Amino acid sequence: MSGTRISLDNPKSLSSASDSEFQTLLLEGVSRTFALTIPQLPEKLYGPVANAYLLCRIIDTIEDEVSLTAEQKKYFCSEFIDVVKTGDNAEPFAVELAPLLSEQTIPAEHTLIHVLPRVIQITHTFEPDQIDALAFCVETMAEGMPIFQAQNLHDGLATLADMDKYCYYVAGCVGEMLAKLFCHYSPEIAEHRDKLLTLAVSFGQGLQMTNILKDIWDDAHRGVCWLPQDIFTETGFDLKSLSPETNDENFRTGLEHLISIAHGHLHNALIYTQLLPVHETGLRNFCLWALGMAVLTLKKIKQNLDFKLSDQVKISRNSVKATIFATRLAGRSNALLSILFNLISRELKTPGWTYSTPSSKANLDL
Repeated sequence: MSGTRISLDNPKSLSSASDSEFQTLLLEGVSRTFALTIPQLPEKLYGPVANAYLLCRIIDTIEDEVSLTAEQKKYFCSEFIDVVKTGDNAEPFAVELAPLLSEQTIPAEHTLIHVLPRVIQITHTFEPDQIDALAFCVETMAEGMPIFQAQNLHDGLATLADMDKYCYYVAGCVGEMLAKLFCHYSPEIAEHRDKLLTLAVSFGQGLQMTNILKDIWDDAHRGVCWLPQDIFTETGFDLKSLSPETNDENFRTGLEHLISIAHGHLHNALIYTQLLPVHETGLRNFCLWALGMAVLTLKKIKQNLDFKLSDQVKISRNSVKATIFATRLAGRSNALLSILFNLISRELKTPGWTYSTPSSKANLDL
């Protein structure tokens, strides 16, 4: 392999990469955001968290693949749970799935499926508690996502409670997994395990709701809507009439309510981060960068409630740089972080609007 450049364009070249380099290249291909935040973690956490994200991305690839039927998606998700838990049959799984992926799946995800056996091999180099955390997350996500994929999502979800459940399956369980990995990494962090696990679900929901709101119109073009009907019924708007041509004040009022709910979850994300030791700057940066970018995205949505494309509410590179700069300045002070959060997000609250925060898998009635 000497002289061959290691790249995603040449999956065979990845065989000469170290495990760390291998996962880094895959992350850069499938997610710019996580390729930015995960390297902030301490070295002992980088491998498991990077691997966990790749495992979740494999499930996303299955769920998003337009050429697969709902039954095929359910089958592959079920098989993948066993592959992750046991470490067995990764090669035949990849060989069966790879040819079914269409051109609508990005090249980096094609590569991810081709090299899936090595991803699983890396999974099983971790300690048993770490593998259990990753496997539980994969099982929860892989069992939960097909439930929603099988539904008619053209007119939105029925209730906010349904949105809570969806967000748990795609993001809340990831938050739980991260909290378990953090606690395994540090006995000091583990002292707050129960509270962190509770807040982690809300943290995940805040990030996922931000993505849902940002991608409303991109999803609508695909005939999909993740918004809860009951919130908009209360404001006097019927989601069945939602289209990219929608220009309705009642719809915008519903959006404001959801922004306020997401803001509450992100406030819980702040509390979560403040429970992490101040000397764990990498861990704090990992959380704060995601939190900061979500708050700025919500602000942009709130300021442009009539947006029609996700690019119109996508934060700029300068905003990302500002988030990084601000969190590095204030990251070691819980008081400064609270002041900064309240200052930046003060316009996101809707007066008089209250909501309940899902705090665990149990009280989501899953």
